[in-house]
Amino acid sequence: MEHLNDTFTTLAGEAHVEFEEKKSIFIGHAIRTDNEQEAQEYIKRIKKQYNDATHYVSAYSINGGIIARYSDDGEPQGTSGMPTLDAIRKSGVDNACVVITRYFGGTLLGAGGLVRAYSHTASLALEKAGIVKYEPYCEYELKCGYSEYQKYNSYFSDMGILIDNTVFEAEVTVCFAVRRTKSDEVVKKITEMSYGKDIPSFLGERYDYR
Repeated sequence: MEHLNDTFTTLAGEAHVEFEEKKSIFIGHAIRTDNEQEAQEYIKRIKKQYNDATHYVSAYSINGGIIARYSDDGEPQGTSGMPTLDAIRKSGVDNACVVITRYFGGTLLGAGGLVRAYSHTASLALEKAGIVKYEPYCEYELKCGYSEYQKYNSYFSDMGILIDNTVFEAEVTVCFAVRRTKSDEVVKKITEMSYGKDIPSFLGERYDYR
């Protein structure tokens, strides 16, 4: 299987912010998008939601910036889309899309004013969406007796292990995930605690956080 990178920083949720500058209203939206299709669909959704706006500036960065796009949507070149993309890059997030809708207030802001307004709105949206750092976790399945389960459960809590599922039948089956940096230590400890009887079965890897 593909080996996950060490960390993955992205947005925790979706955000909506508003910023006013000289009667122009800037409405910023930010969300996690894991591929280009998701980003483009999100941009279309925001455009449909605010179909009477003056401009729909957008930017997204996906897969470590390998895919990075922006649109000025009629604003002077370099004053909106690129500053929005720069805000994404400076935040350190990946797989993120920002859409900024502008309602023109009648006063020209000038190139510098537009850059500041779009950068600020993008930063506000990204901050409100929440930035989370995912780490690679190893997933395991463990089958054990009920008395052993009590010991392991206490150990899992101490180690910050994520319990995905627990099934109580003739024996207990626990599906859990542990940070990859701690996985060898945990497997070794469980093996030692059971004197080699209970050995977790490796299922795969995923990104997660606590």
